[in-house]
Amino acid sequence: MTIQTSGLDRGFSLRRRALDGQTEPLGRWGFKNETDRLTDVLLGSPAHLRHLSTSSLSRKHLREAPCDVQIAQAQHAEMVSAYKQFGVTVHTHMPSPELPMQVYARDSSFMTPYGAVITAMAQWWRRGENYAAIRTYESLGIPIYDMVTAGTFEGGDFCVIEEGCVLIGCGGARTQEEGARQVQDWFAAEGWETRLAFIDEYYVHIDLMVVPVAPKLTAVCLACTEPGIVDWLKAKGHEVIDVPFQDTMDLGCNFMSLGGDRVIAPETSQTLIKQLRARGFEVAAIDMSEISKTGGGIHCMAQALRREP
Repeated sequence: MTIQTSGLDRGFSLRRRALDGQTEPLGRWGFKNETDRLTDVLLGSPAHLRHLSTSSLSRKHLREAPCDVQIAQAQHAEMVSAYKQFGVTVHTHMPSPELPMQVYARDSSFMTPYGAVITAMAQWWRRGENYAAIRTYESLGIPIYDMVTAGTFEGGDFCVIEEGCVLIGCGGARTQEEGARQVQDWFAAEGWETRLAFIDEYYVHIDLMVVPVAPKLTAVCLACTEPGIVDWLKAKGHEVIDVPFQDTMDLGCNFMSLGGDRVIAPETSQTLIKQLRARGFEVAAIDMSEISKTGGGIHCMAQALRREP
């Protein structure tokens, strides 16, 4: 099926990637970096949310104080309201009772300037999210750049540091090296600078510890990020805001940059919030304490679909 769109998008397709690496950027959708002004975001619904054992952090909470789903749903609603108050158009995956973790919209796909990439989920009970993501992109008329096939890969491990430069996380449990290198090869062929970050599986995805805030400004947990990655960022001219380890374990480095010096962040991340506000950022601080027990934060729950310079 092809859905006609205008400009360079040329309708929906299941593989838009040019095999020689000369893929044309989309006309309407996509973005050049993760810090331009966000206009459209893709979220999941918490309607069927359940607290499952998806990571060390979620297992810890499951043992000690399981998520109160009703409170979690209310917290998600507050986050959605914050996006809308900032003028961002919110798109949502169609909820399904078979997909209780679909609220983490960044895992099943990730957006690029050339179209969406459908990932390959590691946990069997989440693989249906990949198929649901294809249906979402088809309904929006956003073509698929390609689908990861060489090994598992999840969207939280694709971090666009700046235009034409991506940091790819690889923890082994959720993103395997084979999947990471397949994605790396695609973007190297497009002329991007690519770097793999081999992380401990405890940290799940790279966006637990490294997330861009604004041009040449990146939040990093220095306590758990490889010094070579930090040196690489600084060599590229990035100022680093250090997010303390305990805040990071509470998903305090997992926030969403909306561009234009605006950020949605978890209210527990006080060190980051204070530093951003001191720099003149407008920060919507949201209580995510219950929903984050299920294994992810604000950045994990959102997939940028379109950003404008």
